[in-house]
Amino acid sequence: MTGNGHDRMAPARTRRPDKWAAVSDAEWDDWRWQLSNRLNSCAELAEVIHLTPDEEAGLRAEGKFRVDITPYFASLIDPDDPDCPVRQQVIPRAGELEGFEAMMRDSLAEDEHSPVPGLVHRYPDRVLMLVTTQCASYCRYCTRSRIVGDPHATFSRQQHDAQIDYIRRTPQVRDVLLSGGDPLTLPHKVLDDLLRRLRDIPHVEIIRIGSRVPVFLPQRITDELVTMLRQYHPLWMNIHVNHPKEITPELGRACAKLADAGIPLGNQSVLLAGVNDHPDTIKKLCHELVKIRVRPYYLYQCDLVQGSGHFRTTIAAGLEIMEALRGHTSGYAIPLYIVDLPGGGGKVPVLPNYLISQSPDRAVFRNFEGYISTYVQPTDYKRPRRTRWTAEPTEEPGQKGVSSLLSGEGMTIKPEGWTGTHMRGRAVEEWVNEHDTPEKIDPAPNAQVASGGNGHTPVWQQVN
Repeated sequence: MTGNGHDRMAPARTRRPDKWAAVSDAEWDDWRWQLSNRLNSCAELAEVIHLTPDEEAGLRAEGKFRVDITPYFASLIDPDDPDCPVRQQVIPRAGELEGFEAMMRDSLAEDEHSPVPGLVHRYPDRVLMLVTTQCASYCRYCTRSRIVGDPHATFSRQQHDAQIDYIRRTPQVRDVLLSGGDPLTLPHKVLDDLLRRLRDIPHVEIIRIGSRVPVFLPQRITDELVTMLRQYHPLWMNIHVNHPKEITPELGRACAKLADAGIPLGNQSVLLAGVNDHPDTIKKLCHELVKIRVRPYYLYQCDLVQGSGHFRTTIAAGLEIMEALRGHTSGYAIPLYIVDLPGGGGKVPVLPNYLISQSPDRAVFRNFEGYISTYVQPTDYKRPRRTRWTAEPTEEPGQKGVSSLLSGEGMTIKPEGWTGTHMRGRAVEEWVNEHDTPEKIDPAPNAQVASGGNGHTPVWQQVN
């Protein structure tokens, strides 16, 4: 028997609190009913959870980030344990509004990388398209709490038009990620229209959706929704699960529908103190994810936004977790540990150091056990030249970065103002006359520069 007296042949269900014992399965399984009956006040939550004074103060605080919890997700909360990992993610506490060192309103500088409202173009070949400000429930550590959750404001049809027009006019964009808010909270027709218009753009190769709806509201993953989504392949989806407690029969069925429709699924977790910051918890989470055909993708360091102060861990805590995964479980069950750099620097993977040392012909590594071995490198290898089998380069105006140094296109990358600082009073005009431009990058001294492919792309081969 499962909760609420269902017989053995019925699909497994998460047990409901007594508050909803009289609700029919048909109502409970209706995603619109779930949204209409979300909990957000002390009085409503007190019917399901024994609130602590700290939680009551957080719920009554002025200026707090929006609170809304679907009945389904509330049913996962331990009503008696304030340390419940599900509970901590969605119920505010008094300290949530307290500031901390380095706290920022927009820690990833998304607004500074927005050529049109709601569209973030941070990386050369892909954009983030914010299509709504609404979610099924609201995470207390939300990176976009500055714009998410306002029930009276969301992105309009006109703003969607401007976003899509920018993508259409920017041929270097091959990958579009829909996020928000949560795209799967949009009306069916609106989401269908956005996907159709994106798929009509020839240079858009991949469409991705970032959503926590399968976790907060698995009832939304209907046959109708999945049938619509599968029209727009290649379509990928990343969900957001932070703790094994969130992996339920309902989530498993939702993911099965999506996976069976050919939608590859990944998971993005946020490393949260007191929620999932133990190596055994993350390992268990990864194992449970792959069982429902979701590949662990990212483990994020918590961003520097208001509300996240009490959730933040050290980088060392994340590295300890990664040490407990590599070699101790399957490679496809290991996420990348990521720091999304404050100020708009983008995502940077952080790994334990497995390369100990190297010389021109040897590289020394250690494995997860501390076993140390040498890899012998070839001494006659030369960097590759372009041939007719080499893929054509993609345009990345102004964003080639470190790879341009490795390819021999330049010798240095200088911070803004570096040249002027190091002129130490020398006349700018004199320097410009000698060098053509204050920030000119000279070719690598030991490289021969050649043309390849279309005759304009510089490539080089090291002169031995």
